[in-house]
Amino acid sequence: MHRSFQAFVLAASMLLGIAAPAWADLSVLVAIEPTARKDGLMVSRTGLESGLSKLMSEPVTVTTSDDLTDAMRATRSGGYDVFIAPAQVAASAIGHGYELIGSTDPAEEYLLIGSKEVGDVADLRRRRIYLPQQDSLYTYLARGLLNASSLSFKDLGRVQYARYPQAGLTAIELHQADATLVRREDWEPWSKDSRTGAKVLAKYEGVPGGFSVVVKKDLDAGARAQLTKWFAAPLRNAGIRPVAAHAELDSYRKVAQLGTFTPTDLAGATLVGVAEVRRLMSQGVILVDTRNQQEYAQRHIPGARFVPYGEKSLKDVAYDAALDDFAGLKSLDPNRPTIFQCNGPECWKSYKAARAAIGAGFKKVYWFRGGMPAWEAANLQTASGL
Repeated sequence: MHRSFQAFVLAASMLLGIAAPAWADLSVLVAIEPTARKDGLMVSRTGLESGLSKLMSEPVTVTTSDDLTDAMRATRSGGYDVFIAPAQVAASAIGHGYELIGSTDPAEEYLLIGSKEVGDVADLRRRRIYLPQQDSLYTYLARGLLNASSLSFKDLGRVQYARYPQAGLTAIELHQADATLVRREDWEPWSKDSRTGAKVLAKYEGVPGGFSVVVKKDLDAGARAQLTKWFAAPLRNAGIRPVAAHAELDSYRKVAQLGTFTPTDLAGATLVGVAEVRRLMSQGVILVDTRNQQEYAQRHIPGARFVPYGEKSLKDVAYDAALDDFAGLKSLDPNRPTIFQCNGPECWKSYKAARAAIGAGFKKVYWFRGGMPAWEAANLQTASGL
């Protein structure tokens, strides 16, 4: 039964003085971060079920799992009413119809560490990285930080997965790895004692710590309020700390975007913003809109040329261009400076089109990564039609 209809029936029942019907069980998934086994062992499934059932006056089913791949899939399908999960799972849920209650721990900072032989993130190509658990938050963040520098795990020499996060620092010390990802609180004491010359290559701040709690938005407001109050109080017999931290939603959005957005640089191309695009177009530089026909017809930058990029490959720097169709590239003049754009940082079409142009020998390639969202945010005029 739909939650909004449930709320209506409940209200009607109260007015008529009759007993309200029982709803379907409320379902909860506790997704356990593989690198936080201790916290996972503390969780009491029966304690959560008992406490929540009493709170909601209806049966509550609690499931625990350390399979984060399944947990991420469940956030997209709306498989549970409540998720108690690490940041990346909660972030995915928030993007698919869930409301944030908060997290049990303050935000944390994660660092990508490289040995003294590594110059920067790009220098990790064909080198070895040590990561704890394939589905862990550490691996998720590492993938995003590499992606921002146009690297994929496929570009590395070896990706080694093991159990403990801090062991990656030891692996660097023993020359068994060239890089790893750790929390700042683990890095600082180790770096003071170490003489390896290891250094910070990149960092990611503001990652919500511990468990984050999210609830379905279509639960009635009263139920959501009860859950928010309950999770904020000491959770006796549940084995979970109270939800005391309340990171901004933007923190979760950034986590959700990490690893799915395009890199922030593209070798062989010049990145340009709105002002540069306007200046270049006034000088006769061609702007290529790589979006689909419907998007272009609905709204585009005046003067932009429609040359769609047919994308079937993965949204990853190691994508297979053979799966895509960019026949329109042949209609462009490689001797003429060209700007490529699409729907902003999360759209990969202009990134791939720019790479195709670079590979085809175009003499001057510009990449307008901000695309249509940046243009519209500047309150500039748009056109419609083909």
